[in-house]
Amino acid sequence: MPHVETYRAEFFQEVKSLWEEAFPNDPPWNRAEVVIPAKMATQPELFLVALAADSVVGAALAGYDGHRGWLYSVAVRGSHQRAGLGSALVRTMEERLCGLGCVKINLQVLSLNLPQVRFYHKLGYATEDRISMGKRLLSAK
Repeated sequence: MPHVETYRAEFFQEVKSLWEEAFPNDPPWNRAEVVIPAKMATQPELFLVALAADSVVGAALAGYDGHRGWLYSVAVRGSHQRAGLGSALVRTMEERLCGLGCVKINLQVLSLNLPQVRFYHKLGYATEDRISMGKRLLSAK
């Protein structure tokens, strides 16, 4: 079974490749070159990787603002899915957020991504009656 640890700079290329596999249609502002440096500047302990034979096969990113936690970008390579690795990443992140005093975690899933919705439901996450809104303040290069 792969093990989970905190992200280190040496994992950049493998995480970038993982995200390109898992999120092929992500916009430019979600690319590794943008997200990872920003995450390393703020709460780098909330960026996890899963390693199998010293290769990145999964990753999870989260944030905590002192009020609520957010779970972002949970990804597992197709070759390692359905083996409990995604659940292990989420549970480890939940433990880290709880250790910071977080009492509620939010996440967003595209409504048409039913496999992902089912995955989070199995982990105890509930669909909430909310409207997700956003506004881009900076354009990505």
